[in-house]
Amino acid sequence: MNIWRSNGERAPHKLLLVLLALGLFSRGIKDVSFREHEGKLNELLREFAPQRRTLYPVMPFVRLKNDDVWIVTTESTVDPIIRRNEVKKTELRELNATGQFSVDVQELFQRDPNAIDAIARLLLNAHFPESIHSDILDAVGLALNDDSGFMRAADAQSKRRRRDPEFRNAVLVAYQYRCALCDLDVRIGSLTIGLEAAHIKWHQASGPDVVENGIALCCLHHKLFDIGAFTLGDDRRVLVSEQAHGSQRFEEILLRHHGGQVNAPVRKEHHPAAPFVEWHRAQVFKGEARPI
Repeated sequence: MNIWRSNGERAPHKLLLVLLALGLFSRGIKDVSFREHEGKLNELLREFAPQRRTLYPVMPFVRLKNDDVWIVTTESTVDPIIRRNEVKKTELRELNATGQFSVDVQELFQRDPNAIDAIARLLLNAHFPESIHSDILDAVGLALNDDSGFMRAADAQSKRRRRDPEFRNAVLVAYQYRCALCDLDVRIGSLTIGLEAAHIKWHQASGPDVVENGIALCCLHHKLFDIGAFTLGDDRRVLVSEQAHGSQRFEEILLRHHGGQVNAPVRKEHHPAAPFVEWHRAQVFKGEARPI
């Protein structure tokens, strides 16, 4: 698929539509009615795409046909959509536009049902951090099967850009083996438990494996960071989204850190670099920060 890119800006609209259609196809639903699934597509864009005032569910629904994997049909005998990329939501609704995978793709799925899982994994590995894969799969209603040779091949293809095996250890050393937010430091013998090296600018968005693009976080805060519940401001300031909320445990786990600073790494040159922090605020963080 041709995925729009510009200066590191994320545009996962087509990816989310394909994942939604894969989930539907796996449940025997081949025709994706725009009228019926517009709300769900909006929900996916709201949760897993960069925060925007307008969601644009029409764009992937219509433009995916340019990639030869998607067909759009309508109830009209004169179809104005087939030859156009700019279509209004009202037109899609009025014409009862329906999308479905191309004949070649559907034949592939019929020959090898594991291809559905393989393609889903390929898209997830290439475009989203692992910490939120299960959330996306749950949202589109797709469960992956782990024992397919086809899927292992897709995994290998999606990991062409190799990760630096020293990245995790370098980040944990820089942050003295504790979560930069909550100070979690749990070990069994010499084995560190529940502590991860989070990319500030995602690896999937060409974020480099360097310490200044990393931050040591416990697995819970890593997930909250990757989903956009909090970000960093100037001078390592913690900014919690207005959209994040919860019970008393939310106060304890996240809100109490709002306005404070994450722990500083040992070396000044390892502090989170401004370009990576700015990318996270623009492409991952949800909504506006709460007042400090």
